Amino acid sequence: MKIQNQYADAELIKSWTGFVNQYATVNGIELHYVVGGEGEPLICLPGWPQTWYSYHPVVQELSKSYQVIVVDIRGMGTSEKPERGYDKKTMATDVLELVKKLGFAKVHMMGHDIGGMVAMSFAFNYPELIDKLIVLDGAHPSEGILQMPLIPAPGTFGEKMDAQMPYAWWMGFNQVKGLPEKLLEGRFEILLDYLFKYVMIDETIMSSFEREVYASAYNDAESIRASNAWYQAFAKDIEDSKSYQQLEMPLLGIGSYVSYNYMKMGLPYVANNLEVIGILDSGHYMYEEQPEQVIEAVVNFLTENKK
Repeated sequence: MKIQNQYADAELIKSWTGFVNQYATVNGIELHYVVGGEGEPLICLPGWPQTWYSYHPVVQELSKSYQVIVVDIRGMGTSEKPERGYDKKTMATDVLELVKKLGFAKVHMMGHDIGGMVAMSFAFNYPELIDKLIVLDGAHPSEGILQMPLIPAPGTFGEKMDAQMPYAWWMGFNQVKGLPEKLLEGRFEILLDYLFKYVMIDETIMSSFEREVYASAYNDAESIRASNAWYQAFAKDIEDSKSYQQLEMPLLGIGSYVSYNYMKMGLPYVANNLEVIGILDSGHYMYEEQPEQVIEAVVNFLTENKK
């Protein structure tokens, strides 16, 4: 995949003081990640349809107290996009091998959207390596996801996502193999603009430059195919979840107005040491809409019970 120079990792990282780009071969694929700051390691996993760059509103403040590692997960950005391996357990194993390669005995982990699903899979499968876990508008797929409506309830599908009966139409669209690439290649910004308007309270906060960064990252057929594979693996993720034990490490769930109620209902089924908070004056892209609230919640959680 060829990305225009101004949106390439090497250019974007210049605005992240103290951070550098790195690549590592793990679990048979190459992952791109950026690293900066000092302190306890904090692994950050982005979601769809963004990349490592989505952490830019919060990363500089977090790096004052933590060594922050933001990873382009399998299929994202300039990380490798193999044909298989998009179930969250395999993706968590990618991250496991990166953690080991970096020499960390234990890490904090923070994931948004699809990144939250991978972070939870990591915690289920490798709990001894997690100190504290944070998920934002993303939880591991369970059978509950099968109850999502194919058709929106009358009066609930407007310009903005309905908080009480959210209609996540892309969950179905991204299941279709082959067609999204043909429709969106070279014009992914059409989907981005619609999505940001639909799931954000104030979509103007997502700048034109940010939109161009993400459109550049997803504009080719290979990237669309790989990112849709995260969704097409949900059936395998659900099956894997049936064997997982309750999470015992401290877990903070942060929900926007579109996800808070569902996280508050769902996370207690899988976590025993849980706190769920809402940033209800933000849509799904909380880093952009309410970065100060995200930073405050994350830092407060990570510093709780620390001497």
